[in-house]
Amino acid sequence: MKKLAVVVTTPPYSNLTITAIDYVETALSQGIDVIGVFFYQDGAIHANDNVNVASDEYQAIKHWQKLHNDYDLPLHLCITAAEKRGIVWDDLTNTEKTEQSNINDIFTVSGLGELVELSTHATRLVQF
Repeated sequence: MKKLAVVVTTPPYSNLTITAIDYVETALSQGIDVIGVFFYQDGAIHANDNVNVASDEYQAIKHWQKLHNDYDLPLHLCITAAEKRGIVWDDLTNTEKTEQSNINDIFTVSGLGELVELSTHATRLVQF
């Protein structure tokens, strides 16, 4: 079976984000095993609970939530990229969200090692 890993480096208000979501959704609907989405660089902004996108704009986080819930899609957040963009994860053990954390619950806090794992196990890696 084909296995796909996706790296998102674009912010939630980018048109490429819409393309990434459509790509992942299409792959899943075609039966392709999407083994994970890794949010890196400005893609880390997707995980910020404090980002408020205007109601008349594309709501990327709602689409990621739907894909995560409907397909049990793993969404990995690079914690280093997140911290550089003001996204806080105070628990040093990375096991639970603290009161100060502003990371959306659908994301798994990860490091670049997870990206290596995804690329190792995927037959194709696509970056947006």
